[in-house]
Amino acid sequence: MSMLQKKLLHYIGRAIADFNMIQTGDRVLVCVSGGKDSVVLAQLLKCLEMRTHKKFEVFALMVDVGIPDWNSEPCCDWFKEHQIPFAVVRQDIFQIVQSKIKPGKSYCPLCARLRRGVIYRYAREHGFKKIALGHHRDDLIETLLMSILYSGAIRSMPPKLLTDDKRHVVIRPMVYCQEKDIQAYANEQGLPLMSKGLCQEKENTTRRAIKKLICELAKKNTKIPSNMLNAVQNLNPSQLMDQQFWDFRHLENLLDLELTSK
Repeated sequence: MSMLQKKLLHYIGRAIADFNMIQTGDRVLVCVSGGKDSVVLAQLLKCLEMRTHKKFEVFALMVDVGIPDWNSEPCCDWFKEHQIPFAVVRQDIFQIVQSKIKPGKSYCPLCARLRRGVIYRYAREHGFKKIALGHHRDDLIETLLMSILYSGAIRSMPPKLLTDDKRHVVIRPMVYCQEKDIQAYANEQGLPLMSKGLCQEKENTTRRAIKKLICELAKKNTKIPSNMLNAVQNLNPSQLMDQQFWDFRHLENLLDLELTSK
């Protein structure tokens, strides 16, 4: 076992423990796009499955969204080689997105929403309650900064959430893992990563700009990325302006009550 594998398994195991992501008997549906993050997650969760003597089961799902020249065979062969059960579901999502999105706009939001619907339906029809996604630390902090700068909200990606229909729990076991380690590990292992082709041309340019900004800041202070991750775990509502947490209009009444009680 390489040092990179040990490091990634350590952080995945820590996240699973911290947020109680996986319990004995769980069947975990791992969503695999063919990119480095999801393929690495599938491999390492399979490793943990074997380490725990199969206290939980891993199953990989690939959604073929209809991108030209998209070929799932290398990944499927790799799943077979590593004894990871899998399925490939074909949906013409890319064509739908192309017809709906205006020129110059990102395909990602609509594509992700449609893919999510396919994944949830598959999970429901095949009895999976846990759905694992390959988002990592850098995804979380980039989303946080994007939300602040472009949406005027403080939000990111939770490590664990209940879907709106209350049928599934979505988990992100790599929330403590750094993208550079995942990339290095994928290269080290020679994993069968797939090109995004035309999809990559329409990726979110805003996210790329935010990634570049964080990288530039980290050159001057290496703790900035980890501090940002800590920030989403260390909320201080009393130091913010959200009126859902504090009744600012009647705060003086609380002062009166405090003085009266004394």
